[in-house]
Amino acid sequence: MGKVFLIGAGPGDPELLTLKAARLLSCADVVLHDALVSREVLAMISPAAEVIDVGKRAGRKLLTQDEINALLVSYAQKRGTVVRLKGGDPSIFGRAGEEIESLRKAGLGYEIVPGITAALGAAAAAGISLTDRRVASQILITTFSRGTDGSVMDWGCVTSTTTLVLYMPGADYAEVSERLLEGGLPVDLPCAIVSNATGSQQQVRWSSVGRLASEEKLTAPALLIVGRVASRGVAELSERLWRGEKDYPDSSQVSVI
Repeated sequence: MGKVFLIGAGPGDPELLTLKAARLLSCADVVLHDALVSREVLAMISPAAEVIDVGKRAGRKLLTQDEINALLVSYAQKRGTVVRLKGGDPSIFGRAGEEIESLRKAGLGYEIVPGITAALGAAAAAGISLTDRRVASQILITTFSRGTDGSVMDWGCVTSTTTLVLYMPGADYAEVSERLLEGGLPVDLPCAIVSNATGSQQQVRWSSVGRLASEEKLTAPALLIVGRVASRGVAELSERLWRGEKDYPDSSQVSVI
């Protein structure tokens, strides 16, 4: 029997892969990958490997999760190195738990190879420290659920020192803004929308909870960082950094409000 490696492909930049992930991709027999895995990362897969796209695009799934689970079990029973390649990190909104359960029930070996999750990739792209000790003491990573299910979010746990990272905010920023305001977040609380983090099409939009509704929609994949760490002072530092300016001030001397 073979072994399944659940590998995190990171947010897009192939240089952000771990050495272990790169090695396994170069010698894999089978690779089942998600839609969010970048072309540059896919190019690192062994030419001899069987490559299967099991991703979801525009809300439409090529395969159900049960079908993906069955494929992993079937291939692992016949082949040596089977890779389940996921965008970001497998254990962060990657449904790794369901796949691991199927492999366990089938008596198959598996290993998780972590990757840089989208929250960390987006924060790095925007030049944001998610736990800037001057303004943040905790991080809340969650997805934005639309419809009635979204109301179950316990916004009471979000304080003035919380950095909130919303995965998959979708294209309706007005609904996101409304939900955040209803949850008690102040209208002037800073936020940043990061699209295609670390990739060639990367975009960062600086805004606030109140202005979010009128912002131009950025292409998916995108996520939203909400909190005082996304303030204008941090934005100015980030812009200078990415322009390559060498005279930007020491961040310790910048007031983050």
